[in-house]
Amino acid sequence: MSPEAALSDVLPDALLERIRGRAAGYDRDNAFFHEDLEELAAAGYLKIFVPASDGGLGLGLAAAAQLQRRLATAAPATALAINMHLVWTGVAQVLAARGDSSLDFVLREAGQGEIFAFGNSEAGNDSVLFDSRTAAVPQAGGGYSFTGRKIFTSLSPAWTRLGIFGKDASAGNGDGQLIHGFLSRDTPGYEVLADWDTLGMRASQSNTTVLDGAVVPAERIFRKLPVGPIADPLIFAIFACFETLLAAVYTGLGERALTLAVEAVTRRTSFKNGGRSYAQDPDIRWKVADAAMAMDALYPQLSTVTSDVDALADHGGQWFPKLVGLKVSATETARTVVDLAIRVSGGSSYFRGSELERLYRDVLAGMFHPSDDESAHNTVANAWLGPLEPG
Repeated sequence: MSPEAALSDVLPDALLERIRGRAAGYDRDNAFFHEDLEELAAAGYLKIFVPASDGGLGLGLAAAAQLQRRLATAAPATALAINMHLVWTGVAQVLAARGDSSLDFVLREAGQGEIFAFGNSEAGNDSVLFDSRTAAVPQAGGGYSFTGRKIFTSLSPAWTRLGIFGKDASAGNGDGQLIHGFLSRDTPGYEVLADWDTLGMRASQSNTTVLDGAVVPAERIFRKLPVGPIADPLIFAIFACFETLLAAVYTGLGERALTLAVEAVTRRTSFKNGGRSYAQDPDIRWKVADAAMAMDALYPQLSTVTSDVDALADHGGQWFPKLVGLKVSATETARTVVDLAIRVSGGSSYFRGSELERLYRDVLAGMFHPSDDESAHNTVANAWLGPLEPG
């Protein structure tokens, strides 16, 4: 299936408009997007990366990114949460395309209707995937018990499989070993806190998950890695899917803000200029043009990076700069475009319930997703200049 066909077949206009119609209510009520999830699952949206042989659509990252961009124009919080399922299924697909079958079971189970979520983020862990504050303790039979606190666990009310990792301090010659596995919903030893009361992206219900001895059996442990940066295919696959799909969501958010800005300035009229449309005001036109040019630079960047992942392009040491650079470009561009949209739309956009008011709050979440601005710039600087020399 081509990306163009996927856009219309998997996410048709009628479904997109129903999702758009529910977004304000979810935000107002701080409620999870149950109806959106049900409809998206029925449409096969959660099986984007699942091969046709397992009942899926067999699409790649470029197509998935365009679908997520489209979904985010209707409901950014819904798209952001769906990302977490698509990250894991995308990681499995990216690995499989490179000859690594270790997560093929993820694709099979997603094809059977399981919903995956991303439970790796930890407060205060600026090492991200290269260390963990969660304890992973070996158990008889090869499993591990996990004790720690995971934050921003999107899809909290709905996931059936939670990807987690922790550190086995007893392994690795005293340096520790990072243990990756999937926790099933019916496993005892964890608690989902009802603590998601945030400024924006409220429908994602990205609650904190407290692990208290939750056991992942040996057959659900899929990677053991040394602490610290390592060139493992899993790390590349996670960064590739996480950063690009995040970028897709914020690209869609910015795209919607630009559309709303154009609608607003065309609709608004100037009293002092005899009722002429603000679309005829040179200053307003300049701001709209600025927003449009910013978005025009983002679309090809998203398309190129995701297409290169699908094509198994070899960018060597430049891969991570390209991925984090795309994420930062998308989140920062979206913030700029939303700000310009509000400036040209007038005071009505300041009122609670305005779509632009919601987008203004939603877009701020972009600065908190990894890689953050500081980490991304450090990654890019190291790639071009080498690491900092010891002082």
